[in-house]
Amino acid sequence: MDNPGPDRSAALLPLILVGGGGHCQACIDVLEAAGGYAIQAIADRPEQLGKQVSGYPIRYTDADLPALLAQCPHALICLGQIKSSEPRRVLYERITALGGVCVSPVSPLAHVSPRAAFGPGTLVMHQAMLNAGVQIGLCGIINSRALLEHGVRVGDFCHISTGAIVNGDCQVGSGVFVGSGAVIIQGVSIGDNAVIGAGSLVLRDVPAGQTVCGIWK
Repeated sequence: MDNPGPDRSAALLPLILVGGGGHCQACIDVLEAAGGYAIQAIADRPEQLGKQVSGYPIRYTDADLPALLAQCPHALICLGQIKSSEPRRVLYERITALGGVCVSPVSPLAHVSPRAAFGPGTLVMHQAMLNAGVQIGLCGIINSRALLEHGVRVGDFCHISTGAIVNGDCQVGSGVFVGSGAVIIQGVSIGDNAVIGAGSLVLRDVPAGQTVCGIWK
């Protein structure tokens, strides 16, 4: 395995990154800012071999995950999510079936209330805000400057995009994508696998599987 990072201290948690696209760059920024992690390897599709992500080489594919996780069981899924959560869900299930453990890094620039909680694999990015009573499931992406107000519940495998606002006591199902700058007013429920387009204003409940753009009222 490779570790091109400058700090190889034994106190750092060795980590495998799965997915080497654009989202991986943002993940690396959070990991390096948070500290405590030593990136050992990045695994991606065979056609990505030989490329670099923020100075880290891609030298492994998904086929190498059993061997990589046997040596280093901690992993972070760095595959982004827009319309479908299924690729992230499949990766999470494969990693855990192989005995891997998905970590939950938090940017030091984020605010996470001590009364908020989130599951394994969830990433909280720069300047995100999770207020009191927020609960998030497995393997979520809480992107830069996203705001989740008091009492919000977010299911597994959701992506709350940059600058999105989810107001108090909203219920967000599993597999939901909330686009950049979207606003969901207080108390609204979003069904599983719904897609909320960038800049949308959501004023009432959204059924499962629904795609919403503009003002939903």
